[in-house]
Amino acid sequence: MAEFKTLEIVQKDESKAVFHIYLNRPDQRNALTLDFFSELPAALSLLDFHRGASAIVLSARGPHFCAGLDLSAFRSLSTAAGAAADDPARRRELLRRQILSLQSAISAVQSCRRPVIAAVHGACLGAGLDLVSACDLRYCSSSSFFSSLEVDLAIVADLGSLQRLPDIVGAGRAAEMALTGRRVTAAEAMAMGLVSAVFADPPAMDAAVDGIAAELAAKSPLAVAGTKAVLRRSRDLTAEQGLDYVATWNAAMLVSPDLDAAVSTRPGNAARPDFAKL
Repeated sequence: MAEFKTLEIVQKDESKAVFHIYLNRPDQRNALTLDFFSELPAALSLLDFHRGASAIVLSARGPHFCAGLDLSAFRSLSTAAGAAADDPARRRELLRRQILSLQSAISAVQSCRRPVIAAVHGACLGAGLDLVSACDLRYCSSSSFFSSLEVDLAIVADLGSLQRLPDIVGAGRAAEMALTGRRVTAAEAMAMGLVSAVFADPPAMDAAVDGIAAELAAKSPLAVAGTKAVLRRSRDLTAEQGLDYVATWNAAMLVSPDLDAAVSTRPGNAARPDFAKL
């Protein structure tokens, strides 16, 4: 498996098609550098096309999940834009392209065919919240807290939380988080739907999330990828358009032998169907 500066990819159990991506700058509270934004899409692409990977857990080394964007990334972007040209319009156009590139890296989580599960402990701030908002499922330990802190840094959050949080927690709660920048506790995060469950401590969370990931990995990869794709697409469609889209998807994918494998185990047969890899 490839090595990265800011990430670590681990398969804990070779008998299960579950891979872990760890944010791996614990001494810097996993603040996101520009290297991260090139490495994350590469890591996700690697696992997306790995036939032995069917589910991905995104978590972090050290006491905190993510402290947000590393200040050096701010400086690098502004310095590069400032040195690009004498024309202010060209400098701003370059900065816009750089921001779009960062956005694309976070969106790679959503675009990945494999389900991505966030397992959060400690602080999840700023760009860290953008990152988990792009995940399919989110869990945390009781010590976790979340904050959309960009407003207190005199900037507008621009990596996806303003676009994705309203679908997750509702427009009112998303606006309150974004405008106040206040700290949201683990219990409150669960109450508003930001996370699906809160666990007593990181080890308990890791064990539970590993089990959830293993369950997802044991399902038909075509069905999981299709469910993820239809859920994502349907957010931008009317109900009628979404139904039409899923009809087209199933018309193409129901010919898979995965369906025969699943049906042959039900009812009365507890054996796990053996699905082909995707």
